[in-house]
Amino acid sequence: MGALDPGLADAAPPRPSRPRRASLMATHPIAALAALLLAVIVVIAVAAPWLGTVDPKALAPTQRMRPPFGTSFLGTDQFGRDIWSRVAYGARVSLVVAAAVATLAILLGTLIGVIAGYIRWLDGLIMRVMDGLMAIPSILLAVALVSLSGASRMTVIMAITIPEIPRVVRLVRSVVLSAREEPYVEAAISVGTPLPKLLWRHILPNCVPPLIVQATYTGAYAMLTEAILSFLGAGTPPEFPSWGNMMAEGRTFFPIAPHIVLIPGIALALTILAVNVLGDALRDRLDPKLAKRTGGLR
Repeated sequence: MGALDPGLADAAPPRPSRPRRASLMATHPIAALAALLLAVIVVIAVAAPWLGTVDPKALAPTQRMRPPFGTSFLGTDQFGRDIWSRVAYGARVSLVVAAAVATLAILLGTLIGVIAGYIRWLDGLIMRVMDGLMAIPSILLAVALVSLSGASRMTVIMAITIPEIPRVVRLVRSVVLSAREEPYVEAAISVGTPLPKLLWRHILPNCVPPLIVQATYTGAYAMLTEAILSFLGAGTPPEFPSWGNMMAEGRTFFPIAPHIVLIPGIALALTILAVNVLGDALRDRLDPKLAKRTGGLR
């Protein structure tokens, strides 16, 4: 056979290019702003020592309850501690708790959910245990754990993680039950694909998009719950400058110095709002049918 005629090669139709997905800023501008806000909060938490902060535990009785934009950027609390420094370092506590809870809940929930969804005879037993765990309120569990092991960051993380695992298990189980009925999974089973390879290559990839969205909601819930527990005295120890501890310590002085409570409260609200909005955008982006039905974020 002769070589291909250059003229015919030139006349060959070009390959159709794949449609490019629009950027997050174009499709979800509010979500893009939320992502930017969350990035700023992360930078503040990581770079806190280099952002004009002082020791967040340092007491200065002569500087008690100074208003913002005076001698201090965000004022001082009832012990003269710098609120800007405490807010910046407090972001570390909230972000660490959120990341740890989301990671543990996703990992453990995925493992248990895959087992429940694929091994039918274990499904009923596992789901009844998960129903029992979902009935345990995080606050009551934290109080019980604190009374047994003392207040610590790990205690708070475990108290928030345990009630979150069943939600992930239910999500993964539903995806596995749907995926195992797909023709390509049945074909892989028929040709003798080993179970670990079957789960890793054919089942778990279907769980990734919903788990990404679930992780954002779990992280936001963890930050809120940590603040509530700290406010009630069952969270992180008082020496930690967490946002919940700041609001709990300043609530008595709210009538005369509202900034002690409002500033960490605003920081907490903005962080949770940014994570939730980002989670909504990811849900729309990873589920095109849902995005068309809801119209996405506007």
